[in-house]
Amino acid sequence: MTFTLKHPVLACAIVQAFVVTPAAVAQDAIPSVVVTSSKWIALDRASVGGFAETQLLDAPASITSIGQGQMQDLSIRSVSDASRYDASIGDAYNAIGYAEQFSVRGFTLDNATSYRKDMIAISGDTQIPLENKERIEVLRGLAGLQAGVAAPGGMLNFVTKRPTNAPLRSATVEVRERGTVYGAVDLGGRFADRRFGYRVNAAAEDLKSYVRGADGKRQFISAAFDWQMSPDALFQIDVDHQHKEQVTAPGYQLLRNEVLPTGISAKTLLNDQPWTRPVDTDSSNLGLRFEYRISDTWTATVNANKHWFKRDDFTAFPYGCSNEGDGYYPGYCSNGDYDVYDFQSTGERKTPWGAQAMLQGRFDTGAVRHALTIGSAYAERHDSFGEYVYDYVGSSNIWQNQIVPPVDSSRVTGPVMERRATEERSLFVQDILTLSPAWTLHAGVRYVQLKLDALEEIDQARVKSKDSFALPNVALVYAPAPDWRVYGSISHGLQYGGIAPMETVNQNTVLSPSRSKQFEFGVKRNVNEQLALSGAVFEITQGLEYTNAANIFVRAGEQTHRGVELSAQGRALPGLNYNLSLMALDTDQKDTGDASTEGKRVTNVPELRTAAWVEYVVPQVAGLKLDAQWQYSGNKVFDPANRVKVPGYHVAGFGASYLLRAGGLNTIIRARMDNAFDKFYWRDVTQSLGGYLLPGAPRTFRVSAQIDF
Repeated sequence: MTFTLKHPVLACAIVQAFVVTPAAVAQDAIPSVVVTSSKWIALDRASVGGFAETQLLDAPASITSIGQGQMQDLSIRSVSDASRYDASIGDAYNAIGYAEQFSVRGFTLDNATSYRKDMIAISGDTQIPLENKERIEVLRGLAGLQAGVAAPGGMLNFVTKRPTNAPLRSATVEVRERGTVYGAVDLGGRFADRRFGYRVNAAAEDLKSYVRGADGKRQFISAAFDWQMSPDALFQIDVDHQHKEQVTAPGYQLLRNEVLPTGISAKTLLNDQPWTRPVDTDSSNLGLRFEYRISDTWTATVNANKHWFKRDDFTAFPYGCSNEGDGYYPGYCSNGDYDVYDFQSTGERKTPWGAQAMLQGRFDTGAVRHALTIGSAYAERHDSFGEYVYDYVGSSNIWQNQIVPPVDSSRVTGPVMERRATEERSLFVQDILTLSPAWTLHAGVRYVQLKLDALEEIDQARVKSKDSFALPNVALVYAPAPDWRVYGSISHGLQYGGIAPMETVNQNTVLSPSRSKQFEFGVKRNVNEQLALSGAVFEITQGLEYTNAANIFVRAGEQTHRGVELSAQGRALPGLNYNLSLMALDTDQKDTGDASTEGKRVTNVPELRTAAWVEYVVPQVAGLKLDAQWQYSGNKVFDPANRVKVPGYHVAGFGASYLLRAGGLNTIIRARMDNAFDKFYWRDVTQSLGGYLLPGAPRTFRVSAQIDF
């Protein structure tokens, strides 16, 4: 078993440089909180709901915040792991070895705008590393005021770990089924000059996927530093880099484009050819933040992030059936045959960056208290790619793989050039008015200007467009008691138009930006640290984008999502913690002008999804905790015409952790078993790339040790 050691070695070199003796007595200028408990009520703050960290109870929005302690306790190594604990998050062409892609409230998140690092957009086209993340924040619903352009379902914000005041030394090792080995270190503290702090994270994985043959490796390293320049001025910088290469596992299509395939093993790799190569990605970030306290009531903040993404994409891609009659496109043959294409797209580059400046303060006008935010933001993104290779090479079978040679091994991607550039400028203002002890009004608006410059096809002229939008957001919050909040909100959102997928008549064409609108009514309650309840009803409307019967990618009519979300978190008994969530969703397509889709359900959206987690601290054995997790998803429709329904599923998992002191060090041993009853299910049903079904993971195991030293 071979590891690439250059990043861990670099991490060790950095650590060695930071082995310093902190001052024995010093006043900490920067507060630090280390979360060590897995109880879900511990995280009661998030920044994704507004323009600063806010208590979840006071935010007039539906927000989930998963912290570092929870990620460690539940062996969460990816967002896919984390999504099991929130019923509002689903998969959206989340293929093993490729990009992790999700939906929230039934809307697919936009890879360009819906994934944020410290509230600045980054590319969601690869697995986002969690080793240097303090928490994952999920905003469910429109984010027009907070972020400008973002998918209507919401967004994921990843909060970067910062230096700790006390020395932090932690290492984690983990082994999983089929021999995956994972190792990570987390190191933090302050220099002898306590104004300067550091945080270093590094990780390496040798990946042996449950999909046999979809193997790979990953390395990651990051560093974050801060400088308390004065009692009122704080400067922060962070940098990270990840390299990942893994063979991707494509999904399945319908037999004859009308029947679900059966007898499938989730361990089967349809990309199993001798000439198959892994998808190779590199992603990096450079983040800056400066905060200056002007007075006790006014603060100015500037933050920015530059993201680099590179991908070489290779797949023995399964699509369509040419071995039966006139063929099926999309769809596989009755006997499970499918066409195999040699797909190559090398040299892909995406380089988004963004910056934001804010002035925030508090003041009174008569009996009304104000919390005012005024700011501006700028973001741009440049996508470069070439004409991909997509050659038919033969056929294989979903039950019996057939080896086919590539037609021309010398074929390569066409010249890589900038094909798409976007620019977003915005001004925003929000005022939170405390009208009385019981009533608070949140009112804000964001004005956005968008520019697009795209080269849809090499032999065509560039397409350029300019648009501007005003995105208002108003919410009224009522506090009938100190631990109760009732709110109603109206918000507008904005999203870029979809890109016509491969094999459509208008492939690579970018649709124009479009608005979305949301109404939401919610109730929240926090009772000390024992209980947190929340519930929301909402309606979200946006334009419907899909590939029509003429194989043209269009926006026609509207899709409306009406839903209910419920969650309960806390401690039922002194040793019993829990987290429960539910989402019921009714979706429909209307005004499409197409009788086959009018009034039908939206694809890949179950009508009911639930998630439950319970943890029991065993009183008879000091340091031992047991937990169980359960997911339910109702059936989904496969296509916009609702011809095929995909069955729902139940999946259960179990875990245990044991805290012991070995060799003078605190060590936590953890074990997890997911899909404990080894149930086959279709976890992901997407219309991307012609429509695919992705199986859920079979029974899987992992054992880890966390050592704090």
